[in-house]
Amino acid sequence: MKRSFSLRQRVLLASGLALIAATYGLVRLAYGLFLPDVQRDTGLQSGAAGWVSSGASALYCVGAVAGFLLAARLPRVLAALAAAVAGGGAVAMALSDGPLGFGVSAVVASAGAGLASPALVRIVAEQVPTALQSRAQAVVNAGTGPGLVVAGVLALVLLPDWRTAWALSGVFALVVGGVLLVSARGGGDGGAPAAVPGRSWFAAHRAVFALALLFGAGSAVVWTFGRSALVAAGASAAVSVGAWIALGLGGAAVVVTTRWTSGMRARTLWTVTAGSVAVAVVVLGVAPAAVPVALLACAVFGWGYTAATGALIAWTTEIDAERSSAGTSMLFVALVLGQAVGAAGAGALVGPTGHAVTFVVGAVVTAASAVLAPVARRGRRAAADPLGSPPTGATR
Repeated sequence: MKRSFSLRQRVLLASGLALIAATYGLVRLAYGLFLPDVQRDTGLQSGAAGWVSSGASALYCVGAVAGFLLAARLPRVLAALAAAVAGGGAVAMALSDGPLGFGVSAVVASAGAGLASPALVRIVAEQVPTALQSRAQAVVNAGTGPGLVVAGVLALVLLPDWRTAWALSGVFALVVGGVLLVSARGGGDGGAPAAVPGRSWFAAHRAVFALALLFGAGSAVVWTFGRSALVAAGASAAVSVGAWIALGLGGAAVVVTTRWTSGMRARTLWTVTAGSVAVAVVVLGVAPAAVPVALLACAVFGWGYTAATGALIAWTTEIDAERSSAGTSMLFVALVLGQAVGAAGAGALVGPTGHAVTFVVGAVVTAASAVLAPVARRGRRAAADPLGSPPTGATR
């Protein structure tokens, strides 16, 4: 018998997707898109802009760690905080009158994304039937793509008026957060909150943690220098922003492809998606002047990156479904830590070697995370043996 979502569940998933779109696509990842105009108007120097980006990543990790500790008990509180922090931070960015105020607001706003993911994983787990879990989690997690598309459209329509763009993003985050809280009231079959994970749980995630680090490090080159590579190759502002939109459209396509990918085991999905990202990175690096090819590479990157984050959620759910929100927090922290290291490495490499070599190196690191996935599977099984029993839910 074919199962489908109820009306309330559809509203829940739509508002969850919208909150991910706001906290990730419109707030956290749109920083680089609007940065040149922000620097012109506020006097924010390039060195300081880099520190703001690093601080935003650090506070994202703080938010994700809070999710790790609290999502099982207080998912709706975390979701409300995610909307308030991201929305309020974005509005404060729009109202800032100098580099210090803008920088502090940008750092604080980034924590909203770290809070949102584990909260939504838990809320969906509580309120969507088990048979529809995989698809529901993939749909909500795909919100980054639509958020990036909207950010790109705002840039095309509003720039150089970046303040209005940030204000609209902030208000949107606050509104969809309210809709989510209303739709998530009552119901649910999540049961009692899971206990704090033990050593066997961490050991079972060790190899997947390493893969997320590698993937974050390799893919960071596109988030950091993707638009710069296009501009350096002679692309116009419209084309470079259009590439950002193509990236978002690729991420949004995950909503459509989830009916096929949700049936894959997490390890297989990871290999496919991380491999796709590796191909897209190398193509964008060696052929940025070929506009149709570069735009296609951006779309593939957006799909692969978003679907890979969904694969991480599926993987930790396979290991221990009761603690999937905690696993999501930990793996997303690994991803962002990898991005921080990768961005720093790419920044050091791009000057002396150029974009092409830097992107090829990023592609190699990303490809390594794809081909090492079978090792992660063996590591999961081995991790269960020392304590005598496999982690809960590790049945696939």
